[in-house]
Amino acid sequence: MATYEDILIDTPKPHVLLITLNRPKMRNALRTQTLDEIADALNAAEADDNLRAVVLTGGPDVFAAGADINELAAHDAVSIQADPRVGHWKTVRAFAKPLIAAVNGYCLGGGNELAMHADIIIAGEAAQFGQPEVNLGVIPGAGGTQRLTHAVGKSLAMKMVLAAAFIDAPTALAAGLAAEVVPPENTIERAVELAETTAAKAPLAIRLAKESVIKAYEMNLESGLQFERKAFSLLFATDDRTEGINAFKEKRKPQYKGR
Repeated sequence: MATYEDILIDTPKPHVLLITLNRPKMRNALRTQTLDEIADALNAAEADDNLRAVVLTGGPDVFAAGADINELAAHDAVSIQADPRVGHWKTVRAFAKPLIAAVNGYCLGGGNELAMHADIIIAGEAAQFGQPEVNLGVIPGAGGTQRLTHAVGKSLAMKMVLAAAFIDAPTALAAGLAAEVVPPENTIERAVELAETTAAKAPLAIRLAKESVIKAYEMNLESGLQFERKAFSLLFATDDRTEGINAFKEKRKPQYKGR
C-alpha cells in the first residue's frame, strides 16, 4: 500500500476504504499534492476488487477550507493552463465505485467541490458549505458553479457563488446538497456504515446504477432512459444477478462476486 503525506488511508470495514485528509494545520487546504494523493488512492481502489466503496473525510473538525492559496498565488494566466490538478479532478470524477463524503466543519471552495464529486454527502450538524472564491477575485474552477447549481438550484447557487454565502447543514439537506445530517461525532461512522451497506450489494449492479444516475445530469430524459434500459438488460448476463434472485428465493444472504 502506498505511503502518503497529505492523506491517511484505512479499511474500517470489509470492502470499505477510508481516506482522511491530513493537513490539520492548514485546515486541509487542497494543494496539488493532496489531490494527487487522493487520485492515486482512488486509482488503487478502482483496481482492487476487494474494495467496493470509499469514504472521504477531513476528520472530526474540518473537511477542507478550500484550495491552497499560496499555491494558487504562484500561477498566472499562462501557467494555470497547465495546472496538473485538472487531471486529478478528472480521476476523482471518473471513479466508478461508490464515493461517500463525510463532512464536518468547513467545506469551502475546493473542499465543497471535492465533496460534490462524491455520490453521497453525510454532513455533521455543524458543517458549513460555501463557494467563496469571488472574495479572492476568482470563481470556482473545479465544477463548483456547475455541480452546485445541479444540486441546489439556480437561486441558492447564485447566492453561494455571487455573495460567497455559506449554508449550514440543515440548509444543505433541505436543498439536496447533503443526503443526511447527523451529530458531528457520528458523521464518519455513519458514512462508513452507508459504504458498508453499498459494498454488500452486487458490484456490477452498483457500478451501473451509479453511472445511470450520473447520466441523468448529462443526457436528456429519453437518452437517459435508453442508457438505463441497456444497463438493466446487461446485468441479466451476470452471475451476480442469478445469485441475487436465487438468494432471495432461498431466503438467504447473497454472496456476490462481481461477475
